[in-house]
Amino acid sequence: MDDKKQYSIMKSRKTGSAVEHAAEFIFTACGLIAVLAVISITVYMIINGMPTLFQVGIRDILFNSVWEPANKTDPQFGILYIILTSIIGTAFAILIGVPIGLLSAVFIAEVAPKRLARIVKPAVELLAGIPSVIYGLLGLMILNPIMYKLELFLFQDLDTHTFTGGANLISAVLVLAVMILPTVINISESSLKAVPEQLKSSSLALGASHIQTIFKVMIPAARSGIISAIVLGVGRAVGEAMAITLVSGSSVNLPLPFNSVRFLTTAIVSEMGYASGLHRQVLFTIGLVLFVFIMTINIVLSKILKKGAKEDA
Repeated sequence: MDDKKQYSIMKSRKTGSAVEHAAEFIFTACGLIAVLAVISITVYMIINGMPTLFQVGIRDILFNSVWEPANKTDPQFGILYIILTSIIGTAFAILIGVPIGLLSAVFIAEVAPKRLARIVKPAVELLAGIPSVIYGLLGLMILNPIMYKLELFLFQDLDTHTFTGGANLISAVLVLAVMILPTVINISESSLKAVPEQLKSSSLALGASHIQTIFKVMIPAARSGIISAIVLGVGRAVGEAMAITLVSGSSVNLPLPFNSVRFLTTAIVSEMGYASGLHRQVLFTIGLVLFVFIMTINIVLSKILKKGAKEDA
């Protein structure tokens, strides 16, 4: 090997090494920035949300159902109904949205003809790009009038019922369920397509039907991706504010189906603009509760995901 070839090889190796070191530095820096961002948000929420818990009292905030921050003589900052509304509303939105989203993903990935799938998938992706306020406006103009007619039909003879014009928990749950569909469908569909073709072929060769193969082989094999889709769907449902403000009525009530209700996110959005003093600090405490709520859900679902991965292994 002559000197020119040796020099060329050594130069290419040095260049490749420099590129690798640069890429490693960039990846490390990005990872550190992400970690620092999470730590900064956590510290900020704790610093701003914790003092009010001790100033007002944990019991008076978390376990009191009366929310009257504007009462000058005896202000009340109970968020129990708000917490229950977020839990119940999110849970029912997931119960409705996840099965529909998963079955839609199965349809696109395994059942629909290719031509139809090419039409349906872009439509689902388009749903993911629609701003949340549009969902809220559609719910306000279409869903709320339907709910109001249902209210009139069910409670017209009851003097004790407070009519909300259709802005209630049911409307909020339905809007949330629709909003999480694109996330669940897209990720679940990608997970199903990532299942090795050999698994499907082996199942069919053993005599299983197409439907049996989907539900007995492919969905279990894609479980990790499907759970990730559910985690992201829960995150969107819990963190949504603008659309829910338009359709839920934003009143602090017991989370019954036809009651006007307020979620943790809508509580912050509704009052942060004019709140001051202790009232404003309590809103930061609500933000801390929301933060802990989301983190708890993510940790629980991540553990379920890891457990499923170990069982598969």
